[in-house]
Amino acid sequence: MICLEEEKSWHINRKESELLNDIEKENDYRKLSMQCKDFVVGVLDLCRDTEEVEAILNGDVNFQVWSDHHRPSLSRIKLAIKYEVKKFVAHPNCQQQLLTMWYENLSGLRQQSIAVKFLAVFGVSIGLPFLAIAYWIAPCSKLGRILRSPFMKFVAHAVSFTIFLGLLVVNASDRFEGVKTLPNETFTDYPKQIFRVKTTQFSWTEMLIMKWVLGMIWSECKEIWEEGPREYVLHLWNLLDFGMLSIFVASFTARFMAFLKASEAQLYVDQYVPDNTLHNVSLPPEVAYFTYARDKWWPSDPQIISEGLYAIAVVLSFSRIAYILPANESFGPLQISLGRTVKDIFKFMVIFIMVFVAFMIGMFNLYSYYRGAKYNPAFTTVEESFKTLFWSIFGLSEVISVVLKYDHKFIENIGYVLYGVYNVTMVVVLLNMLIAMINNSYQEIEEDADVEWKFARAKLWLSYFDEGRTLPAPFNLVPSPKSFYYLIMRIKMCLIKLCKSKAKSCENDLEMGMLNSKFRKTRYQAGMRNSENLTANNTFSKPTRYQKIMKRLIKRYVLKAQVDRENDEVNEGELKEIKQDISSLRYELLEEKSQATGELADLIQQLSEKFGKNLNKDHLRVNKGKDI
Repeated sequence: MICLEEEKSWHINRKESELLNDIEKENDYRKLSMQCKDFVVGVLDLCRDTEEVEAILNGDVNFQVWSDHHRPSLSRIKLAIKYEVKKFVAHPNCQQQLLTMWYENLSGLRQQSIAVKFLAVFGVSIGLPFLAIAYWIAPCSKLGRILRSPFMKFVAHAVSFTIFLGLLVVNASDRFEGVKTLPNETFTDYPKQIFRVKTTQFSWTEMLIMKWVLGMIWSECKEIWEEGPREYVLHLWNLLDFGMLSIFVASFTARFMAFLKASEAQLYVDQYVPDNTLHNVSLPPEVAYFTYARDKWWPSDPQIISEGLYAIAVVLSFSRIAYILPANESFGPLQISLGRTVKDIFKFMVIFIMVFVAFMIGMFNLYSYYRGAKYNPAFTTVEESFKTLFWSIFGLSEVISVVLKYDHKFIENIGYVLYGVYNVTMVVVLLNMLIAMINNSYQEIEEDADVEWKFARAKLWLSYFDEGRTLPAPFNLVPSPKSFYYLIMRIKMCLIKLCKSKAKSCENDLEMGMLNSKFRKTRYQAGMRNSENLTANNTFSKPTRYQKIMKRLIKRYVLKAQVDRENDEVNEGELKEIKQDISSLRYELLEEKSQATGELADLIQQLSEKFGKNLNKDHLRVNKGKDI
């Protein structure tokens, strides 16, 4: 038993030591991460020309993959954004490079005032259909190059989305006519028409909204194809777009299914009902249902589901405006604060749901036996328990929710206690904790608002730097001649790759046949070694331009670090020397003082001795005169 206990304690101590080692390693890794971030910022700070900045931002300038329009890859900036190296992205050298690329082919617009830029945006808003037609016809013209610039792409997409939101508003105003009809009333164009055929028809605004939704779906599909599903899911805005478009599709699908069912009912009436009116005609239940007013519809009716989903999609569509807010210096920090607030709320929801579910189940178990014996139905079902506790957070529930009609004071008192503890826990403790978390996040962003805003703006800009997706929805639904050209070129490249792969397979077969003999095998190996030695000598003897630039920057960084360290050491040495000088001066002054006091005492003693001798001589002379 003693051995088992010792072994158990040994395992516990080992686990604790491993846990401590993991924590220490994690702290070490964090320190190394901060050092790496400081290093890249320091190297970028020492750049003296555009070539050095481009070498750092784009990676190897000799072997990087350039786009068709000679636009840099910005691979290092993408990595910095992925790993949130915010100071590197917000550095003036990096921002200057991004700003130059943002106004590509629009260099004159960069120095213009806000009013001129607003006029340019207004012009794009009015002439967007004509610009789209011009881009379809001549994508490689000067106008096409202007439309491919990141700034114009951003403006075009923002204008398109603004028009989409305007269509949602216009569609809502069209539905005001339906409000005039009460839920128990029906209206038709002619007596033999079925009521649901009238209500399930799509209006012209809804048709345009469907076109915009299809265009945005096609744009998202292209983005998934280019970035990959994994990178696509990592961006929260992509998830919002996916959810919004999915809900729109589900809403219009449910509406279309209701329209098909109503059309089938109308077709039955047109074929089998000879009368000109439907008031005195007995119809089958599945046909008669589509003649009823709204108050008699099933809760699971496709049209009701469609209207509910459409309302959710509209809310998500307007929340999508927050995506373009980082482009502005005033609204960008607010949008960042809002995003950080949402993250804090999600963290807080873990504790909130745990406490909320505990009290919801407890209050339901307490009052589930008193259904009909309370002044209100609160806590008698799980649904009512949820509603009461949720709205009590905002002060919209009453204390009478725990009062019984019977004289069961024990249950009632327990209800009072649990309900009071819930309100104190949720309203006083947890909500104030959430407010403190939100305030802390806001203060962190405000302290470093410039870096946070520039980092968010760079993320927004990079989404428009890639080639493709020039035209916004719904203009991207029409294939342009350029897309056909790219399709033909891709098919050609695929055929070339297939031919090359077949040729390589044939060459490999020949090589395998040639290498059967030992002589040719040794000859082949010697040739490979010579080629490797030559390539190694070339790499060591002739460094690339990128290696020269990075070597120069690293030397500059090391020299700066050494100078800073020497300055720090000199300052400490100077302080020590000053202390030593002061102490030595003090000792010297004390010694001089002691010497001066000794000399002064000797002088006083000598003077006193001389003065005493003179007095004695004068006294003797006086005595001799008296005797004479």
